Amino acid sequence: MKVVFACAGTGGHVNPAIAIANIIKKNYTKADILFIGTDTGLENKLVKNAGYEIKHIKTGKIIRAFTFSNIKAVTENFKGIKEAKTILKEFKPDLVIGTGGYICGPVMLAARKYKIPYILHESNAFPGVATKLLAKKATKVMIGFEDARKRLKNRENIVYTGTPAKFSEETFKNLDKVECLEKLNLSNISKKIVLVTCGSQGAIKINEVILNMIKNCLNEKIYIILVTGDKNYDDVILQKEKIEKELNVDLSKYIRIEKFIYNMDEMYKVVDMCVTRAGAMTITELSLAKKPSILIPLPTAAENHQLYNAKVLENVGGAKIIEQKDLTEKLLNDTINEMIKDDVLTKMSDSLNSVVVRNVEEKIYNCIEDSLKNK
Repeated sequence: MKVVFACAGTGGHVNPAIAIANIIKKNYTKADILFIGTDTGLENKLVKNAGYEIKHIKTGKIIRAFTFSNIKAVTENFKGIKEAKTILKEFKPDLVIGTGGYICGPVMLAARKYKIPYILHESNAFPGVATKLLAKKATKVMIGFEDARKRLKNRENIVYTGTPAKFSEETFKNLDKVECLEKLNLSNISKKIVLVTCGSQGAIKINEVILNMIKNCLNEKIYIILVTGDKNYDDVILQKEKIEKELNVDLSKYIRIEKFIYNMDEMYKVVDMCVTRAGAMTITELSLAKKPSILIPLPTAAENHQLYNAKVLENVGGAKIIEQKDLTEKLLNDTINEMIKDDVLTKMSDSLNSVVVRNVEEKIYNCIEDSLKNK
């Protein structure tokens, strides 16, 4: 069995593809898997770290306006289709799977040329342009949120599978909180723990607001773990040290600053709530971990899809949304204070049961099997 994955750009496109590739390898140990991406995207690091081979093609992002960049993008996409055809002709896959990004267009069109069946996985509540354009000819369109169905014209090939995460509801439930606290050096924290994380690249605006909140509010009820991402870490550390000198106070009682968190399941186990973006994978993990959250959708996300993702949790009572344009240290501090009461946290946590998608791996595996049978 040979499978090609098309994904590019953000972790939100790449990580689901890797998770699906792992599902295939779990069931077809001899499966031959190849990724197609761009030569500049995050997919290169993530795919290689996962142990899979990746090849590159040209692609361009087309926006809804007449611009010179669109002409260039169309040219790049035609090159990409030609390059994708060459890769598919050599590799001879039984199936092609796309998980988002503009790279899906050239690869799926090439697959269609050679009559290779393809599957799409749309992890966001608001499907991207590529998914909308390619859905009609796909053998299956797997969706991460039920809300996406109505935005894809309720096609018969849509299957609500959920999005595969790095941990399951069952494995998370079996984690020992005391052991996790010790492992993460948090056993001595008696306050409510708030995890603030904004993706692999971090977010300058949110980092600034958190530091200003620490400086101006000094909330004694909470302990913040701020995950900055690599490129913002040094600057945040310097700002923290500057505030400590100004206030003549040791901020280690209020905040811990990290570049990355690799064992997110263990971190979710010990924190009481989260402040984060609203990528599809994040929404999935928050629901599995039953963690109340304040969601700050990335304002530059394509078609504002993170806002639609965030509403999935807000609508059931498991999260509160603060749009970045409205974000201030006072509003964030006030919202955290409203949420950290035990009864509020419990109610919000319980409400997230209704959005957990179970048996995700099985549903995805069944879609793959069905597509291969109908080849």
